[in-house]
Amino acid sequence: MRPATRAPTPRFVRGDLDGFIGLALDNLVLLLLISALCRFVLGFDDALVLGTVLPGAAVSLLAGNLFYAWQARRLAAREGRNDVCALPFGLNTITVFSFVFLVMLPAKLAATAAGSADPARAAWQAGLLACFGTGVIEFAGAFVAGWVRRHTPRAALLSTLAGLALAFIALGFLMRAYAHPLIGIVTLVVVLVGYFGRVRLRGGLPVGVVVVILGVALGWTLGLAPTGPLPPAPKLALPVPVLGALLESLRLDQFLAYASVIVPMGLISVIGSLQNLESAEAAGDAYDTRSSLAVNGIATLVAAVFGSCFPTTLYIGHPGWKAMGARAGYSSLSGVFIALLCFSGTIAHVAWAVPIDAGIAILLWIGIVMAVQAFEATPRLHFPAVVIGLLPGLAMWGSLMLKAGLRAAGAGSPNGPAITDALLPAFHAADVWADGAFALEQGVVFTAMILSAATVAIVERQFLRAAVWMAVAALLSATGLMHAYRYTGADTALDLHPAWPFVIAYLASAAVLVAARWLTVPEDDRPAA
Repeated sequence: MRPATRAPTPRFVRGDLDGFIGLALDNLVLLLLISALCRFVLGFDDALVLGTVLPGAAVSLLAGNLFYAWQARRLAAREGRNDVCALPFGLNTITVFSFVFLVMLPAKLAATAAGSADPARAAWQAGLLACFGTGVIEFAGAFVAGWVRRHTPRAALLSTLAGLALAFIALGFLMRAYAHPLIGIVTLVVVLVGYFGRVRLRGGLPVGVVVVILGVALGWTLGLAPTGPLPPAPKLALPVPVLGALLESLRLDQFLAYASVIVPMGLISVIGSLQNLESAEAAGDAYDTRSSLAVNGIATLVAAVFGSCFPTTLYIGHPGWKAMGARAGYSSLSGVFIALLCFSGTIAHVAWAVPIDAGIAILLWIGIVMAVQAFEATPRLHFPAVVIGLLPGLAMWGSLMLKAGLRAAGAGSPNGPAITDALLPAFHAADVWADGAFALEQGVVFTAMILSAATVAIVERQFLRAAVWMAVAALLSATGLMHAYRYTGADTALDLHPAWPFVIAYLASAAVLVAARWLTVPEDDRPAA
């Protein structure tokens, strides 16, 4: 056990600049996405987007990042270490899309049909309710997540994260890098040399800083920046509580209308944050489960109080940020930077000048490191469980790409065919089992974790424990939290109704596992042939 020390922990180290660039860029991309969706899908005006929603999101990011930076410095001082990395924290891509298209847009359409004079406000208030409800679930989950963590194999927790990291960070950004190869491949090679090559650049320059400067220069040369006309002069937009609007939105009938989205998103956020804590511990930084998750929930509640409709979450990527040398300062610096951009109204100016492509190589590297950790931090015997845990996340990504392709071809548009099960025979004829991908997409975090945990139990010949995991899968399928989906015309969405084929399949699998205890013998105990 390391001795405690009273030596002050540095607030910033050189590696914090690299970590700051990656984390701030990731959150900046999501804030710009939120801005675009709120304007062009939900019809919010600039006053609501720039004056309320973005500042509300920023204040929650600021509060959370400052806490996790303080938490890291406290852990470093307590254990006498100088290599503690803060938990990465930010907005959640999946929740952003889910809330916009499955809560806020339906609320807007319903208000329009009812003749409301301000359907955009109805959409905003529905988003406030969803954000607040998710925050309550995240906070409550902090008090039971420790038990779940103690009874779930590490391979199950880490492989789920690795699958999502490969799909939504590594694959997505790799495609974007190869869409603009000069900037994408060159910056990727610099990242690989700087981080995987175990070298330092001459002059002591942080790799991340060099990557962004090089990326911006190439982006301007290639015409990827600046993007569009110079934005108008910024306006100050300090966060202001919207308690009246929030209290007005907290209606039981409205909660029940969107519970099928709010409840799963809250549970997925709790499980995802739990997996990120396990990932951090596997990298050497053991944080308290309850306080870490509770603050995540509080930050989401703060977002709703200040007018944001979008929950916060602990991020994938702690091992990557730690490997690049980030400690505590990158977290606080990112929170302050995002807050200044949103409060000062200059976020559009940064987006105008800095192409997203300038920093995607850093995020791609984070996805790679997450996948590597899933293998490095688990026993070799459990590698099959890690691979199985990777697959649902990749299948979900494939499902999203499939539906994006359909929409690009006109399906789901007002003048095109709806996305329904009528399309399935054509997919099957091409040996593309889209219905399986759609089923895997819903509850993907639960599916990956359960399949991986059951595989660990099977590898260890604990067949009854594996049967219990299958029974849990059957229960979640019966509640609709796994595999149950419905067609919305332009997409598929979670449907909180029993997915009976999967309930039956998981129960049958549990029966097979129970029988395996008596119908099998270990290979090393079999008589020689």
